[in-house]
Amino acid sequence: MDQLLSLAALIVCAVVLLSLYNRRFPGGPRAPRLSMEEARQALDGGAAVTVVDVRTQEEFDGGHIPGARLLPVDTIASAAPEALPDLQAEIWVYCQSGRRSAAAGRALLAMGYQQVRDLGGIGGWTGPLVRE
Repeated sequence: MDQLLSLAALIVCAVVLLSLYNRRFPGGPRAPRLSMEEARQALDGGAAVTVVDVRTQEEFDGGHIPGARLLPVDTIASAAPEALPDLQAEIWVYCQSGRRSAAAGRALLAMGYQQVRDLGGIGGWTGPLVRE
């Protein structure tokens, strides 16, 4: 009986830990973070990278990183294969606060993209912005 209780307690602990893990990392592994400062330095140095803004059209028009492409997070699954055909290309995603870019990074990784980095929120960008 004691062994059965110990086994039940172990199962409950495993379920609780798995639940906490899934809340922290929903949808799979996260894209590695890259600070906006590191990104700016790399872009200033001519890095060959695709920068993707995953915000809305209105947010994008209000100011985005020079050279960034708009691919709203809610269109990633359907639009990425055509907009980002090279699964090996280096792709950096950003949004307003970091929440949507984290989701976009996870989605891209799940779709087979190999070099995805999450820049987080645009608030950390220290360079010029393009306004449309």
